[in-house]
Amino acid sequence: MPQFKGFQRRFDQRGGYQIVAVMLVCSVVLAWSPVVRSQVDSPGEYEIKAAFLFNFAKFIDWPANSFKSPTSPFAICILGRDPFGSILDTALQGRMIGGRPLLILRLKDTAEARQCQMAFISSSENSHLAKILEDLRGVHVSLVGEADGFAASGGTIQFTIDENHVRFTINTDAADRAGLKFSAKLLALATIVHDEGHSSRG
Repeated sequence: MPQFKGFQRRFDQRGGYQIVAVMLVCSVVLAWSPVVRSQVDSPGEYEIKAAFLFNFAKFIDWPANSFKSPTSPFAICILGRDPFGSILDTALQGRMIGGRPLLILRLKDTAEARQCQMAFISSSENSHLAKILEDLRGVHVSLVGEADGFAASGGTIQFTIDENHVRFTINTDAADRAGLKFSAKLLALATIVHDEGHSSRG
């Protein structure tokens, strides 16, 4: 999928730039990229979201005990029906996070998400989302979703569509409970929300 490879090239830029600068360039381009479904050369919604997942993973620190061993892979998991199709596998094949190979897993059971570093909660799970968030509360997993109120309800990161653009919200209370350390530059690009639902622009 050639249109997504352009995003990958942006992610891989290293020469002459500090990593923070790379993140700012990549994220600003992606954060304000329109979701265009009718133009072949424009990235689709889930291509953009896949790119975000990879960038999120690079700018969050997980506790060492969230991995079984120093050589364990970094697992990005999809809980429920997978809206990405082959996008994640194709785009992230051979990628590394913090020196660990990336592993993409599809899950059916909430308990399995405890083995992941990042879990995307599909909209197919909306009917029992509250139980999922409660079951995974405080676990060292970054929970990512797109349901209305996902972040304020205890999810870590929520995708939103605003004026046909993909944006994201971070619940810093949820991140703290999970022991996750977010880059200040990543927080600056997000809308910040707390458990009580009070939000502010990062």
